[in-house]
Amino acid sequence: MNSSTVFTAMLPEHLLLLGMVVLIVIEIAGRGQRAALAVALAAVAAAAAVAAGLSISGYTAAPFAGHFSVDPATLMAKAIVLALALPVLLMSRDDFSGVEFPILLLSSLYGACLMQSADSFLTLFLGLEILSLPVYVLVLLAYRRPQSAEAALKYLVLGGTASAMLLMGVSLLYGSTGTMGIINFSAALGSADAMARAAVVLVLLAFFLKGAIVPFHAWAPDAYEAASVPVTAYMAVIVKAAVLLAVVRLFGQATLASPMLELVAVLPLLSIVWGNLAAMRQASLRRMIAYSSIAHAGYLFYALLGAPAGRLQAVSFYLLAYGLLNLLVFAALPPAADDSQRDRLDHLKGLFHRSPFAALMIGIAMLSLAGIPPFPGFVAKFLIFKNVIAAGHVGYAVLGLVGSYLGIYFYLRVIQFMFMSVDAPAVDGGSPTTAARRLAVVASVACLLAMLGVSVFPGWVIAGL
Repeated sequence: MNSSTVFTAMLPEHLLLLGMVVLIVIEIAGRGQRAALAVALAAVAAAAAVAAGLSISGYTAAPFAGHFSVDPATLMAKAIVLALALPVLLMSRDDFSGVEFPILLLSSLYGACLMQSADSFLTLFLGLEILSLPVYVLVLLAYRRPQSAEAALKYLVLGGTASAMLLMGVSLLYGSTGTMGIINFSAALGSADAMARAAVVLVLLAFFLKGAIVPFHAWAPDAYEAASVPVTAYMAVIVKAAVLLAVVRLFGQATLASPMLELVAVLPLLSIVWGNLAAMRQASLRRMIAYSSIAHAGYLFYALLGAPAGRLQAVSFYLLAYGLLNLLVFAALPPAADDSQRDRLDHLKGLFHRSPFAALMIGIAMLSLAGIPPFPGFVAKFLIFKNVIAAGHVGYAVLGLVGSYLGIYFYLRVIQFMFMSVDAPAVDGGSPTTAARRLAVVASVACLLAMLGVSVFPGWVIAGL
């Protein structure tokens, strides 16, 4: 084993680990509150830059053959996940002042990066658990509601169920193939062997649960609503991105055929329809985003129906656009002393008259999430459904498009509240520090500029994925 290869191939992970060590040291030294955010931002930004640089240079290596490898696509996936975490850190100043949040977030990001390089189910499972365990704690870390403990417990139990299903599926796959390589999963997708098919179904259901696909979505609305705003943003964007990119790696170059085709098509389609319908009735912004994310998870899993050649590209672009837009919503959300009050959609009534900048940011995000051209959400959905149609699944593509139209209503409802309502209730904005709000504005502007870049140069972005 070449030590220089190990160091270079795992440099993004090493930088995250270095950040965690530095955070622990400064906490012991008693300077954690002042330097924690800066250290975390530096570690994540450096890791994202290194991953992007190695990807652009075409770096390929397998320091742990059969378990861990990197290539340009893998490194770009890591860069996307890490870059999307930067606005989460910036907006976290309102809710977290110590080192606990940055350490847990960096730990979770380490698992997210590990998943993207997994060549065996051992590495994949290890990365998934490192990704998930800190998030269970994050839901409770700065809780402001009594139901936070219940939501965290539900997330923990169902997350454990997903892990158990994954392990059972992996054990059956190992019994069928005799190896733990994820490359065997794509072969098992078309196998007629009963054990291999059972293994595939269990592994798929585990990832459906992690991605909040109907009917395995019950944890998402409660966890999103009960967590603080930065944690909800992290779950909605980073966790989902890490899981979906890992699923694409798991499927490899496999082309789906019956009966697995129906499993991958029907449940995501139900998620699209149910997520959009349920979001219409929500009075809580975070619950609405939760059901919206369930629908978007359906679109993302729909990409698996498309041709293998364009699968990773479509999912990566979708996750980039979806992540930037959700982060823009959370970063621009006005503060309030009462978290429950801040989370109510009624809080957004007349927002344009109180805070034009916040209303414009949220409005732009809502239009794009609805898939309205020329925003990047439209291009992202176009790529997904174009690939599905090109693979010959026209019927499923039409049904998915019809389901996507249902989501336009609740996105436009938010815009109507902000711009067309004169009922501006008195809201206690609390007392966030000027520095904290300044960082949230920086996060908003960064997401907006990145979104504009994706909108104006979608072809360049797609070509780089």
